[in-house]
Amino acid sequence: MKIASIEAIVLRVSFTVGGVSAAGVWGGAGMQAADSLLLKVSTDDGLAGWGETFGFVGIPAVKAAIEQMLAPACIGRDATQIDAIGLDLQRRFHVFGRSGAIFYGLSALDIALWDLCGKAAGLPVHRLLGGARRDRLPAYASLIRYADPATIAVNVRRAIADGYRSLKLHEVDLTVIRAAREAAGPDIEITLDTNCPWPLHEAIDMARALEPSSLRWLEEPLWPPENYAGLAALRHPGRRRRECHHADGVPAPAQRGRRRCGATQPGQDGWHQRLAQRLCAGRGAQHASDGPYLL
Repeated sequence: MKIASIEAIVLRVSFTVGGVSAAGVWGGAGMQAADSLLLKVSTDDGLAGWGETFGFVGIPAVKAAIEQMLAPACIGRDATQIDAIGLDLQRRFHVFGRSGAIFYGLSALDIALWDLCGKAAGLPVHRLLGGARRDRLPAYASLIRYADPATIAVNVRRAIADGYRSLKLHEVDLTVIRAAREAAGPDIEITLDTNCPWPLHEAIDMARALEPSSLRWLEEPLWPPENYAGLAALRHPGRRRRECHHADGVPAPAQRGRRRCGATQPGQDGWHQRLAQRLCAGRGAQHASDGPYLL
């Protein structure tokens, strides 16, 4: 089962309500849609596997990395050799960085190769990875950053009406966060991902101010994001769990961070899901899957 072709396809999902997440986090002036990148890997025996990665306004860079670097290095290789392909590509292209466009592309490739192997075997991928541990998984609604109390209240109520019992916010303003909690009521779980806005002293102050909002966790509170000692200081006994930021794309930073953090959120690829699970084991840390864009 040799890789015959690799195609990157841009997928755009428009929002019914615009937000400002892109302005402060993803590099754009406003956010009216979320772009994702699908990857189709076809083999010489007619099978096709699908993967996904993200990039938002950075998708042209990810698409170029796939088409000009990763894909040419994969054509003709055995699609079942997933780990070997991944490690070879990491070594080959490490000079371009250990996160970012190359690794977003690698994540999509990994997912697509697992999809191919599942189809070739006639089995769901979870069977190839050791079998299902449960038959149901909780899901949360991840809201963009609206930066407006009235707008977030409307979207919180809409998510709850759609059946969600857990919500993730991306707000940084206390007034907006409190409006979300008021709209949700006390029985809905709320988590907060702030995308690394604060130095440690500000993060500590914000964590205290947020305690009445009863957050499930506080995610990515610190700048710089690799301030693992700061995460440990923020996560002291008596406070709610503070989750490790999920911006690390490769094992070395994850190994440093796991000693400091109460949870890890790698992307949905095989290589580093397995690593993160091993790192969390025996340390009282929680492992949770995140999006398909980080190794």
